Amino acid sequence: MRILKYIFLLILLALVGITVYVATQKGDFEVTKSSIIKTPRSTVFNYVNDYKNWETFGSWMQKDSNIKFNYDAKTIGAGAKCAFENGSDEGSIRTVFVKENDSLAQKANYNGTTATISWKFKDTIGGTKITVHSKGKMDIMTKITTFFEGGITSILGDIYEKSLRNLDKTLHYEMKTYSIKVNGIVQRPSGFCLKQTVSCHIKSVGKNTKILMARMVHFFKKNKIPMAGKPFVNYDRYDVANDFATISICIPVRELISITDGSDVASGEIVAFTCLKTTLTGDYSHSKEAWAKAKKYIADNGFKENFAGSYTEVYVKTIDDIKQPSKWVTEIYIPVFPKAIVLPKPLETLPTQAVTSEEPMAVPTENP
Repeated sequence: MRILKYIFLLILLALVGITVYVATQKGDFEVTKSSIIKTPRSTVFNYVNDYKNWETFGSWMQKDSNIKFNYDAKTIGAGAKCAFENGSDEGSIRTVFVKENDSLAQKANYNGTTATISWKFKDTIGGTKITVHSKGKMDIMTKITTFFEGGITSILGDIYEKSLRNLDKTLHYEMKTYSIKVNGIVQRPSGFCLKQTVSCHIKSVGKNTKILMARMVHFFKKNKIPMAGKPFVNYDRYDVANDFATISICIPVRELISITDGSDVASGEIVAFTCLKTTLTGDYSHSKEAWAKAKKYIADNGFKENFAGSYTEVYVKTIDDIKQPSKWVTEIYIPVFPKAIVLPKPLETLPTQAVTSEEPMAVPTENP
């Protein structure tokens, strides 16, 4: 028994010694990993720039299904933030710098361990070279726990390598898997909505749509306003020649709601129009093709666009409903004039002639 006590004491002393050794080591760390993503740079950048997409490629997120994510109203661009928790563990990450299609800088905190994370995107043969660099400082508990798992450098390096591989697979499949269907002529119903309007360059329409859509959804949740339908965007103006667009991000409501002066959100009315409906199943990057296919159908079938109507995209399924872009559903409505109904030509009648009682009146059996 005395020998067992000595062995136990030696083990305890060894553990204490290792703990003291680890605790007194520097807590600084720095990790860099790069990979080639077989997707155009702008697509890769936009995907990484939105925290709502991280669940589809972050290896640590996919590994543990118990992680709960909390998204701010803004999840894209500078100032965007995402928080997460898993039992007693909690963390957050915030974007502090953005250079469009070039780089991102973020600050992260996980159980007291802080880090700066930078992303660099560069065109290369076959796609985009993406480099992620992380630099930070561990707290005492993180130093101890990561020591027995191979060290923080090894852990983060493995996470980044797997995440970049997942990102490549996700973008390669999800962005290229889509379908477009022209449904035909339908009637868009009337109603009411709340909306937020912005004017911008055409290239910024997609980005502003995502930003304002998140704000509108947050506004509804914050004020406990029930939605009466799926969010949609109205293209109030789309001037390609002058590179200018005005869009309204709308969410239907059951009845007209009064909004206080000074708010970015306004009340609006949904006007009924005859439209051509087209459905895009897949990522929004294919919307240009969907619009082109819809307009070709209009031209090929003798319809005329009603420019006084509302050009609309309805977001039936989005990232808030399902994470995979290949399963997103967007309905496009282009207002058109209904075709005139051509009535059949009436039969011509013969002129009335005077007849005598001795001659019976002739009745024609066919048109003259």
